[in-house]
This record gives sequence, structure tokens and C-alpha cells, in this order.
Amino acid sequence: MNLELQDKTALVTGSTAGIGLAIAKGLAAEGAEVIINGRTQARIDEAIEQIKADLPDARISGIAADFADKESVDQLLREVDRVDILVNNVGIFKPVDFADISDADWQQMLEVNVLSGVRLSRHYFGKMMEQNWGRILFISSESGVQIPAEMIHYGVSKSAQIALANGLARLTKGTQVTVNSVLPGPTNSEGVGDFLSSLAEQADKTRAEVEADFFNKERPNHLLQRFATPQEVANLVVYLSSPLASATNGAAMRVDGGTLPTIL
Repeated sequence: MNLELQDKTALVTGSTAGIGLAIAKGLAAEGAEVIINGRTQARIDEAIEQIKADLPDARISGIAADFADKESVDQLLREVDRVDILVNNVGIFKPVDFADISDADWQQMLEVNVLSGVRLSRHYFGKMMEQNWGRILFISSESGVQIPAEMIHYGVSKSAQIALANGLARLTKGTQVTVNSVLPGPTNSEGVGDFLSSLAEQADKTRAEVEADFFNKERPNHLLQRFATPQEVANLVVYLSSPLASATNGAAMRVDGGTLPTIL
């Protein structure tokens, strides 16, 4: 299927590994010009090398920015003035008991997971409306609907992304601009992999045993009963970025492996 992205430019935040890298690679494979992002130039160079190894003709570049730092974001916006597709993927998570989540922890979670998307969307949204075409996507989570007790601040930030995407979509009425959120379930991203390895070491178990325990105890109703791959999430994001997804707007699209109950 031709997703008609050959003349589009995309910015994917937090795209040097995991879901973000898979999205960047998927967009590049469809012919889009892709700008990836990470906190350091070294990570960006490594990610570009990975993509180029599989897609030698990929049109890909990178820009470093730390989304916990407003000045860093402002510099990115000065360097990348316009894009056709914005994928707000950058995010952090950290399991912490609610009573131990400090104001600073809350502020950092909201700064990176929510305000990063606010700032970028505020900059690019009007330009997309002027040209009457654009795609903004927020990579939220099933945790935005089913708040995890072990990291409530993360769940709140993901709920905010869903609300933000829906609100922005209300402003696109009658145009060819769409704004959607994507809700992955448990996904084998870099951060999740590191977390599972750490748990396995602490519990003196194999990673496979820790994964099985997770789905048995924490996600017993999960239909897939395994972690999704970043590529499985990216497939949906790349489609939603394309002109072919023109009738999908203001939606919270699930790629959660059946974690969330179906609500008709």
C-alpha cells in the first residue's frame, strides 16, 4: 500500500530508540523526510546509522533537544520551523508509590509528557491550518485510561495527552488537518526492557519469568499476553500520519493488545 508520504516532512520526538525509532523508520520507509530527536547528538547519530543500514536512501536528519528544558525546545522550534507531521512521542515513566511522588516529580512528568506536546503543537498547528494539511499525533498509553496504581503521575500525564489531542481536533473542523492520540499497551521499548531486566535481577529470576509474572498478576485480562513490539505500534502511527487516514480525527486509537475493555 502506498501511504502517499513522499512529499511530507515529519518530526518524531524521542525517536532514538523504541517506539519513536520504529515510527521514524516506518515514515522514512514510506518516503517521508524524517527529523528524529534525542537528548544527545551521539544518540541521534547512532539512530540515523541504524535506519540507514536498512534504508540507505532514507531522507533523515536529527536534532538534539531535552524536553525537560523549555529553552532547548525553543531552539528546536527555531531550527525546524515547519513540518507536515508531528509525532509527540517523547515521554518518561517511573514507578513510584503515590505518597512518595514529590512536587518535583509531578512537574517533571507533566513537563516532559504533556507540555512538550503543547509547545510543539502550538507552534506547528497554525502553520498546518494555513496550508490546510497536517497530522499531529500524541503517543499516549492505555495507562491514560486505566491508571496504573504504581505510577499515578504517569497515568495522569497520559490522560492529559488524550484530552489535548481531542481538544485540538475540535479546532480542525472542515480542514484536512487531523489530531489523534495512540494508546499502546505494554510494549517492549528500551525503557521497559531495562525495567524488566532490573526486576529480574532483583528477584533472581529470568526476564521471561518476570514477563510471565507481569501478565499473570498485573494484566491478567490482556489478550495478547506478551509485550507488543515497537514496530507493531509504529504501523498504526505511520498509517494515521498519512493522507489515507483523513477520516480519522479526534480519536484515541488503541494498539493495546486487548488490555482495555471494549466500550460500545
